[in-house]
Amino acid sequence: MKDWLTIVALNVVTIIHIMALLVVAFGAVQAFALCLRSMVSRSGARHFDIGYVQFARWLIAGLTFQLAADIIETSITPSWEGIGQLAAIAAIRAFVNYFLERDMVTHERREAG
Repeated sequence: MKDWLTIVALNVVTIIHIMALLVVAFGAVQAFALCLRSMVSRSGARHFDIGYVQFARWLIAGLTFQLAADIIETSITPSWEGIGQLAAIAAIRAFVNYFLERDMVTHERREAG
């Protein structure tokens, strides 16, 4: 039973990593397109800010998927090294998420005001 569960969990981890990759890749392509648009547009700074905030949202989503995959992976193969890596990834995600959220709130206040 445990072997079967390990196989399923490893496949789920792979699928979640692929989903995270697709989310970040799609966000990067969208951000690139908006950056190009900001270069040729009269309101370039506004388009760049919009692109930055949207890309930040995609990155947060991708990091969340990566964290989920790492939690599953650590739960099936617990080791001190794996737990340390999970803690590092969670800390990095929290750090990046804090600053991205702060930037998004600042941008939304600027847009509203």
